[in-house]
Amino acid sequence: MGACLLLRDFVDEALQEARAALDEGEVPVGALIVRGEEVLARAHNEREALSDPTAHAEILAIRRAARRTGDWRLSGTTLIVTLEPCIMCAGAILEARISRVVFGAPDSVRGAAGSMANLFSRAHADHDVEVTGGILEERCQEILRRFFSSRRGV
Repeated sequence: MGACLLLRDFVDEALQEARAALDEGEVPVGALIVRGEEVLARAHNEREALSDPTAHAEILAIRRAARRTGDWRLSGTTLIVTLEPCIMCAGAILEARISRVVFGAPDSVRGAAGSMANLFSRAHADHDVEVTGGILEERCQEILRRFFSSRRGV
């Protein structure tokens, strides 16, 4: 399978997680951690369900992947997420030594992979993190628009 097609498939799987979050009344963000073609972990936002401000999809996926592999170092993995990671999540990605981040929609307010800040730049990171954004961007943005429109009653 081609790398581009595989990435789109993984982002589509992350969107399935985002839809699960939407169904649960959470901000619809979904994430996967993959190594090669293997999905190590998947998660979606659970801040409301867990009453935990750190229960972002990325953080939960990192925790699950670390448990599954038995190692907090997730070198050689890719985190795929429907929304550009925030500063907290970018910090966790760096701490986990994740090698690549792929995201769908940019976040001009909180995005820490280049939109608002870039924590993955060599000036901030002690290891290289490859970042690819905009994969299935419109689909990722649409689910967020739908959520926030319903909250505003629009």
